[in-house]
Amino acid sequence: MLVLEDGTRFEGHGYGALGRTLGEAVFATGMTGYQETLTDPSYAGQIVLMTAPHIGNTGMNDADKESGRIWVAGFAVREPSRVVSNFRAQRSLDDDLADGGVVGISGIDTRAVTRHLRSAGAMKAGIFSGADAALGTLEQLDLVRAGADMRGQNLSSIVSTPEQYTIPARGERVGSVAVLDLGVKTSTLNYLAERGFDVIVLPETTTADQITELNPSALFYSNGPGDPAASDEHVELLRTLLRRDVPYFGICFGNQLLGRALGYGTYKLPFGHRGINQPVLDRSTGRVEITAHNHGFAVDAPIDEISESAEGFGRVEVSHYDLNDNVVEGLNCLDIPAFSVQYHPESAAGPHDANYLFDRFRDLVLAHATKDND
Repeated sequence: MLVLEDGTRFEGHGYGALGRTLGEAVFATGMTGYQETLTDPSYAGQIVLMTAPHIGNTGMNDADKESGRIWVAGFAVREPSRVVSNFRAQRSLDDDLADGGVVGISGIDTRAVTRHLRSAGAMKAGIFSGADAALGTLEQLDLVRAGADMRGQNLSSIVSTPEQYTIPARGERVGSVAVLDLGVKTSTLNYLAERGFDVIVLPETTTADQITELNPSALFYSNGPGDPAASDEHVELLRTLLRRDVPYFGICFGNQLLGRALGYGTYKLPFGHRGINQPVLDRSTGRVEITAHNHGFAVDAPIDEISESAEGFGRVEVSHYDLNDNVVEGLNCLDIPAFSVQYHPESAAGPHDANYLFDRFRDLVLAHATKDND
């Protein structure tokens, strides 16, 4: 049984591990890329519903994982594939879900659930299977409503690396980048290394002085789960390093934290942006990009004018915005070397329209180094 916070119930079949799981119900619209979604740390604490009806036909492999484990709190599909048919597959999806202890449900109309969430908004939910399916209706609903709300949650400590590690630059080296791991994806680290950066991945507890001691060429804040309003320490860390003139690039959660560091607020979206088909306008080029998203919060900044940072970082413009609802999808600082985007330009499983942003970051770091030398 899938039980939503408002009492709506959907009956299906146990899928993956059996038992009970609680989280925030969200939907993902990609017809492919379920493995990347499952292993994306940004989905920690969320029960993900796939709107595409047939899931699992390409199986699972070790090459496409975005982290070392499955992070979703639960998984809901309409029709799980009975056969794995892909030459790269090493295991089936349901085997990985069971091995990872991920409680799922199949055989429900996930598009009906999506339409409900699209109208009512993302909400707490629970999946109950096995012995937990026998719990009373009111008992299941009480458990769901007693679950944690995504507002106010700081999940960085759960998803971050416990120890520092480095990925060497590939090709011509341009410098080093300190990556604060707030739930970083493997493809992000690979793209940074391919741009010539020694990628120093750091635990989320790293201090400004510890980063300064590393003398990085730039700072990067990764994607990640949770409420940006609950990450005051990371905001203060970013402000400190921006004042030390360290170039900065942030993705997703890193965009929200840059927004807060500059003095803007953040707010929770009704149902969030998720999936791989969100249209975003890059205002610098006028080009519309189809992009991958997973965020339930957004930055509250004016999209039609250049504004002044309340924290003294100068002029700021909204560089990208979503054409569906005008949500801020990127920030560009005009007086300091810093920018960020809300979506996922690494886009493992595609699309790759926004991959150029890693080149833009490389160019920013090189330009800043040249200015310092002058």
